[in-house]
Amino acid sequence: MVQINQAQRELSLKVVYYGPALSGKTTNLMALHERVSSDVRGRLLSVDTRDDRTLFFDMLPVFFRTASDLKVKIKLYTVPGQVMHASTRRLVLQGADAVAFIADAQKSAAQANNDAWRNMVEDMRANGLDPESMPLVIQFNKTDLPDARTEGEIAAVAQKGREPVYKSVAVRGEGVLETLYGLLQLTFRDLDRKYGIRAKFRLTEEEFLGEIFRNMDVKAAQLEPVARNAASAAGR
Repeated sequence: MVQINQAQRELSLKVVYYGPALSGKTTNLMALHERVSSDVRGRLLSVDTRDDRTLFFDMLPVFFRTASDLKVKIKLYTVPGQVMHASTRRLVLQGADAVAFIADAQKSAAQANNDAWRNMVEDMRANGLDPESMPLVIQFNKTDLPDARTEGEIAAVAQKGREPVYKSVAVRGEGVLETLYGLLQLTFRDLDRKYGIRAKFRLTEEEFLGEIFRNMDVKAAQLEPVARNAASAAGR
């Protein structure tokens, strides 16, 4: 879970990208890594295997200081999507502060998406995480493919749950920053509700997000706030 050191003025967050095999979790992290300034990013770790692109996890630590002199560290992980790596997924999800569920937008992937969603909920509960309150967004990736769900179909899915839904073509970097921005908004609000970090560190949501994305190449990205009371999503 989140690590807060008030004496050292340090905040450490763990963000996990979850989803079926080859839905684009690793591609998201690679795209983010390219857009983060080399001054603040750490090394991107990746292990490729024959049956999935990531055996254990990718880790992308991003470090920065806010105007109130708070040092923030964000670590981004992916889980392996293949069924055989169930125990690894559960281990990587342990202690997560926020989750991005990366779904494959192809209609033929609907069952794989559903299975991965159920596994994610089970893994959260096994780790003592509440899937009903966890900061969570859904990204439909590969929306450029011929078999992809239409905008209307994705919008219809988005009406069924509380999670904000994003569309992406991660191989082109489209929708990648928007997904992370929305997730980190929800994460800040969750941390403020639980720990009062706004008052404790004199840190606003705008400053928190501004400092993170100031260190990224955000050209062409549409970074919009998540409505505080919106029930604008789903994705099963």
